[in-house]
Amino acid sequence: MDATEILKKIRKIEIKTKGLSKHIFSGEYHSAFKGRGMSFSEVRDYQYGDDVRNIDWNVTARTGDPHIKVFEEDRELTVMLIVDISKSSYFGSVNQFKSELTAEISAIIAFSAITNNDKVGAILHTDKVEKYIPPKKGKSHILRIIREIIFLKPQSNGTSLDEALIYLNNIQKKRAIVFVLSDFMCTGYESALSVASKRHDIIGLHIYDQIERDLPNVGLINTTDSESGKQVVLDTSSKKVRTNYNNWFANNYEYFKSTFNRYRSDNISINTKDDYVKLLLQFFKRRSS
Repeated sequence: MDATEILKKIRKIEIKTKGLSKHIFSGEYHSAFKGRGMSFSEVRDYQYGDDVRNIDWNVTARTGDPHIKVFEEDRELTVMLIVDISKSSYFGSVNQFKSELTAEISAIIAFSAITNNDKVGAILHTDKVEKYIPPKKGKSHILRIIREIIFLKPQSNGTSLDEALIYLNNIQKKRAIVFVLSDFMCTGYESALSVASKRHDIIGLHIYDQIERDLPNVGLINTTDSESGKQVVLDTSSKKVRTNYNNWFANNYEYFKSTFNRYRSDNISINTKDDYVKLLLQFFKRRSS
């Protein structure tokens, strides 16, 4: 893919997701994710109904009239995107690849964040951290993150969330809103998540394809393991083969759900054929209720 095609693809995602984040998601995002606390804004005359605990006694004594301190929410947050760019994400049987859906959702979150004046950073990973982008503000920074999510070529063939969460725990000292976008076709990240969830607000976004959940009966099919490169012929007419495959997906999904729930980390699942706009809006509304 040449530079012109790359720019076109990024621009297409920008147009589609920036409009959604500006007109639909920014308000819900603001309500769903609160600031770190209250900061001093100004001193003004006391009015009936004001909280007497906020009276500024120094100004009151100096002027002879009661004044109160006014505080406002410290809104600036840091949003981190932990994005699985392993080769298993380059699969899709209906509308788009899981990797494309991941890029769109990442863009919506990122544009919603900068609309609310928040910083956005990213950790792109396979079974190791492939790329770290420190949190910053600005449209050009968001476009860089989208570009890396779409086009970064991973050096490793494996998948592990554990290394990415450990890296987050080491690099991100201040509390952050952390979106983990992955197909979660792995286990073994419980310990790292237990640490991260104490420091940060973690949200798991499970991205999957329908065929991964329910392998159809379509006879013999040639398959290639996207991570090992090994070619295998699957007899999907065999109930045992379909059951084993479906159980593999179900076990990984159950580990994802139970582990995130155990550490009180929000999580949702999004199918490549789902209306992800509707699902994300429902999620943000639940967070703000």
